[in-house]
Amino acid sequence: MVTVFFGPYLTSVAAASADASGLPFLFWSVHPGAWFSFIVSLSVIGQVLVLPVIGSIVDSTPRKRLVLGATAYAGAIATMLMYMVQVTAGHYLLGGGLFVLANVFFGASMVVYNAFLPVVASASERDAVSSRGWALGYLGGGLLLFAHLILFKSADAFDGGTEHVVRVILASTGVWWALFTLVPMRFLPKSVAATSPRGIAASLRQLVSTLRHITRYRNALLFLIAYLLYNDAVQTVIAMASVFGQEELGLDLGTLTTAILMVQFVAIAGSLGFERIARKTSTKAAIVIALVGWTCVLLAAWGWVQTATDFYVLAAVIAVVLGGTQALSRSLFSLLVPRGKEGEYFALYEISDKGTSWIGTFLFGLALTVSSSYRWAILSLVVFIVLGILLLLRVNVTRGIEEARQSPAL
Repeated sequence: MVTVFFGPYLTSVAAASADASGLPFLFWSVHPGAWFSFIVSLSVIGQVLVLPVIGSIVDSTPRKRLVLGATAYAGAIATMLMYMVQVTAGHYLLGGGLFVLANVFFGASMVVYNAFLPVVASASERDAVSSRGWALGYLGGGLLLFAHLILFKSADAFDGGTEHVVRVILASTGVWWALFTLVPMRFLPKSVAATSPRGIAASLRQLVSTLRHITRYRNALLFLIAYLLYNDAVQTVIAMASVFGQEELGLDLGTLTTAILMVQFVAIAGSLGFERIARKTSTKAAIVIALVGWTCVLLAAWGWVQTATDFYVLAAVIAVVLGGTQALSRSLFSLLVPRGKEGEYFALYEISDKGTSWIGTFLFGLALTVSSSYRWAILSLVVFIVLGILLLLRVNVTRGIEEARQSPAL
């Protein structure tokens, strides 16, 4: 939804609000086309500041479900309020502020959500539960996007035209988020034993202690660094795939949107399929196989993809390896998390997922600037994948699990 609707709409609001010198923001003027990237960056900075604090608090309270509900509904409400953002009214600051709030609370809710994985699934069940969770997430995202595309194509039949329909789409995304949050609020445990209840100040002190002593858990730290590297490449491909299709291949918006929709549904099979691969080999081996698949994707984008059909094939392969990479990475990391630090460590995991995702895009932009070729820019991301694989191979999962089990409860 962010890729297809939020970004383009907020960019159009910014363009309508700009004057000849650009878009007024703080003490300077910015290009309206860069507005959305700036607010995404602001939301990432907000996540870097907020998520570790949320993680520490989650570990210290038995009412984890309450924290999940509070963060999810705060984000959902901010998303619903996007209906107020109008192009003609110049609401670019309102739209940017609401997006920042929604994205920060989304990241916060994901920290709590991921921290429930060790609660609801035993070590032997983690791959299956995580994979099925991701599969349902892809299904939900695909169904919502499909419904909204139908609504968008019939915009002329509604009063207010396209702008009003997009505002309804943005707000209904928040409604969808709020409605499906009722499921975990109803079925997850109301209270989970906290290893050491403490106040916010004590939680912050504990967070500092965690960051200082994370090197004691070498395999968890090694995995986090590997994940930061290969996931940065993954996130960059997701962010730049449409740009590659549009600028390098000359594909129209309809083709790109259809490809994005297809990815949502094919990724379901990817999540479930790689869970079976992990069962027959190991979780780490399955992730490595998925990353080899990502390397093939980047090589194909560099030297093979020429037509819309090629792009669809590439998108399908991306969907398969995307599902396996995301689901199994979360599952493997959950096994390496020390007891009583699930919230704090998954906060670091979420920051590795989102808070550093500018590195790959920076390399992409640098390679594009030097080579003037989107193909060489895509190929440059192979560096992140290869380095991630090399570090992942050095993770001793058995030893890491033992380290996590032997850690004292906090």
